[in-house]
Amino acid sequence: MRRIGIVFGLMLLAAGCSTTRLLEEGQSRLAENRVVVTNGPKYNTAGLTPYIKQKSNYYLIGHWHPGLYVYNWQNGKDGGWDHFCQKIGQAPVVFDSTLVDDSVQSMLGHLEYEGYYNSAIVPQTFYKKKLARVEYDVTLGKQFPINNIDYQVRDTALAALLEADSTNFTLQRGDFLSQEALEAESERVTHLFRNNGYWGFSKNYFFFYADTSTVRNQADLIVKIEDYTRNENPDAARPHRKYRIGTVSLLPQPGMRVRPKFLHNLNQLQPGELYSEERINQTYARFSSIPLFSSVNMLLQQSPLDSSQVDCRILLQQARLQAVKLNLEGSFNSTGLFGVAPSLAYSHKNLFGGGEVFTLGFRGNFQFMVPNPTRSTELTFSTGLSIPWYPEFVWKMPRINLPQMDVKFSYSYQNRPEYTRNILTGTYGFSWNVDKRFYYQVFPLQLSAVSATRIDEDFYKSITDPYLKNAFRSHLDMGGGGMFYYTTNPAVNPKTTYFYTRLQCDISGNVMSLLNGTGIYKQGEHGEYTIAGVPYAQYVRGELQAVETLRLGEDDQFALALRGLAGLGYAYGNSFSLPFEKLFYAGGANSMRGWRARSVGPGMAPRDTNFTIANQSGDMHLEANAEFRFPMFWKLQGAVFVDAGNVWNIGMDDVEGESRDPRSLFTFKNLLRSTALSTGLGARVDFGLVLIRFDLGLKLYDPSLQEWMGMNDWIQGNYAFHFGIGYPF
Repeated sequence: MRRIGIVFGLMLLAAGCSTTRLLEEGQSRLAENRVVVTNGPKYNTAGLTPYIKQKSNYYLIGHWHPGLYVYNWQNGKDGGWDHFCQKIGQAPVVFDSTLVDDSVQSMLGHLEYEGYYNSAIVPQTFYKKKLARVEYDVTLGKQFPINNIDYQVRDTALAALLEADSTNFTLQRGDFLSQEALEAESERVTHLFRNNGYWGFSKNYFFFYADTSTVRNQADLIVKIEDYTRNENPDAARPHRKYRIGTVSLLPQPGMRVRPKFLHNLNQLQPGELYSEERINQTYARFSSIPLFSSVNMLLQQSPLDSSQVDCRILLQQARLQAVKLNLEGSFNSTGLFGVAPSLAYSHKNLFGGGEVFTLGFRGNFQFMVPNPTRSTELTFSTGLSIPWYPEFVWKMPRINLPQMDVKFSYSYQNRPEYTRNILTGTYGFSWNVDKRFYYQVFPLQLSAVSATRIDEDFYKSITDPYLKNAFRSHLDMGGGGMFYYTTNPAVNPKTTYFYTRLQCDISGNVMSLLNGTGIYKQGEHGEYTIAGVPYAQYVRGELQAVETLRLGEDDQFALALRGLAGLGYAYGNSFSLPFEKLFYAGGANSMRGWRARSVGPGMAPRDTNFTIANQSGDMHLEANAEFRFPMFWKLQGAVFVDAGNVWNIGMDDVEGESRDPRSLFTFKNLLRSTALSTGLGARVDFGLVLIRFDLGLKLYDPSLQEWMGMNDWIQGNYAFHFGIGYPF
């Protein structure tokens, strides 16, 4: 392996030492564009770079990019090898001097749009060894603060609406005059009018006049709203009219099996009501939120029967009703332990003709050693039904997209060398979103029954942690929960900077505890209340995650993803430990990637060797991750990451003379010493719809050993290899 790497490195150095080898005589590669503002140190030049007509090659480190070298591996024979290099490499950008002046004019136009009048840009081109670097020296023009604003509205009804909305004006005295500010205010007022019956009103009815000569270095602004547009002359003037909704036609695609009542409940438009663009958009959002529809088109036209009405036709195209989704994650480490976690999900988007979404899923988690016979198997089968829900209060909250009632069931089978467990779960709840930014799930009822059908007697006796020993018992779980999710960009894989956060909470056992002492329950050997000899669990558990992905570089080709995660569970009342399935763990493809799944912590405690396959867990989880992502060549992306975190226990009380290992407990004093660190490199192959991820995680600091790791430790096996679909966060 090492020899192959050396040979590959020598090939890269020898064959790719020049990035201009294939250029013709007289050509230069555009190596860099640089924008320098000479009189405005606080001006952000990033706003001007999109207006440069010719972009330079992008780089990973300094002015180095492997794709440029790969492209230059061509032998000039125009054969398969050359085509391969062209496909996966990055072609050099041949400098075109004629585009420099075009870039100057484009940037000057943008500066004037921002309110910098009579700016100047002097371009300079520097050549060196077939490389061209262009510097644009920008002198910002003069800005004019607004001295006075005079609104002149010919239509009295529009004038009254504008006066009533005066507290929301975005143009204020003292603001700098700019086309950007005028454009924003005209769009805002246009929406105001269109939400109050003025269908067809546009910002083209606005006329702006600025006088910069009356008051020295300031601008007097006149804002006129005429009854003709900027593209017309005054002879085309006609009065602005208010419109009402006429007929509303719901037109599903021919052959679509859908109940008329379902469509009627989605529609918010009522004949005779005042036209409102906001109501139109809300109706569109409601229909678009239903997975059944792949396309929603709303066609508005003046009614042929009444010129004061607008007829609306809603055209609905059916999406593919059934879908199958496959996912796969995997890991491998130096001990020879393989882990594979496949999942398969089937969905039907219109089970009964009312937009009901039916799901059926399978997920497995298999861990094994070769040729060791040790095996661990976890199988989960799940099914669910989401039904559109039409409560009366929803119509009074128009920003809410149609809520759904969710019913879910799952069965899990866990077979490890130490135990076998069966888990049956059922949930009932509701989900909805607001503006596709705020997502909510509320489950007033969550039920589960956990049966430990087999526990290895020697293993159970060897457990010294009384809390962990109790967590393995069979138990009943009845409670509720909820989830809140917020995102700044609802796209599946956003291409711009975005942020999201998720909060999930569960609480269990409180309702059942109301019947304590009534004689319905029997008490177990530890005083806990039981049903048919099985205790019910009582606890509260919460987990908060926040992720921000920052897009960097001229074309947002780089990304820095940051994640913070915190979780805490606490047992009380009828339980003195969390159920095992509610404990937290770290490590694996989406967590501390220097470790395999469930092999970190708790705290500074050593690994529990009673588990043949690592199964470390705790009551508390803290983790922080940073990952820098960058394009390489073809569809290949690279990544460098750092992970920090661990799981800890929080309870210390003795149980029947036994207590927890104090090294596993969370304390602020030992927080740094007990926090695990890992780093590593990753590769991602992005095929658009599917992203395949490979990560090599290396341990940096192992709190169980209280040791820092280096190259020798990694060679000796302190690493883990992970495979997955999609980004880790």
